[in-house]
Amino acid sequence: HKPTYETMRKSLEAMKSHCLSNGVTDISMPRIGCGLDGLDWNKVSEILGEVFEDTDIKITVYTL
Repeated sequence: HKPTYETMRKSLEAMKSHCLSNGVTDISMPRIGCGLDGLDWNKVSEILGEVFEDTDIKITVYTL
């Protein structure tokens, strides 16, 4: 199944919880959900910022 913005937010919330519980301080990822899945990067980036804004977790997004 393709992700939606709602399922993307839920997945990122779960990732945040995992990071906080396990001492993860840095995350590197591609533009998740925006290739074959068809989500808009501007919206995904906004969700990513909202989810992690209250943490000190550094997020690096790369493009292949």
